[in-house]
Amino acid sequence: MNLAANSAPDQAAPPGDANGAHGANGANGASGTNGANGANGANGARRPAAVHLLLFAAARVAAGTATERVCAGTVGEVLAEARLRYGGQFAAVLDGSRVWVNGEPAPLDRALLDGDEVAVLPPVSGGASGMAPVTVVS
Repeated sequence: MNLAANSAPDQAAPPGDANGAHGANGANGASGTNGANGANGANGARRPAAVHLLLFAAARVAAGTATERVCAGTVGEVLAEARLRYGGQFAAVLDGSRVWVNGEPAPLDRALLDGDEVAVLPPVSGGASGMAPVTVVS
């Protein structure tokens, strides 16, 4: 007989502790800070990741900043938040831009992890002003 387990028969288990697992990693996802997925436990939802949004060229000019910290679960969520923060001019630049995560092209539904770098890369063109036009000779 385990006296430690039975010494307080009238004491209720902590909330969300139906199977006796509680604390940092709640075994069944119903309790603890990390739940089953390091996130929200039983429902399987992911918590937003803290990522670095890196803005280049026209995106940086339109936003007025080169970098920002954003909490989001996917690339699409990061871009939606950036559109809200920086407005219409930024949104117009974003529409023609490529998005990379950690140095690789990324789809909008790509899940993010803490510390990921999400880079917005607008098309770059132009050149130095005041120069003569280039003539192509065949």
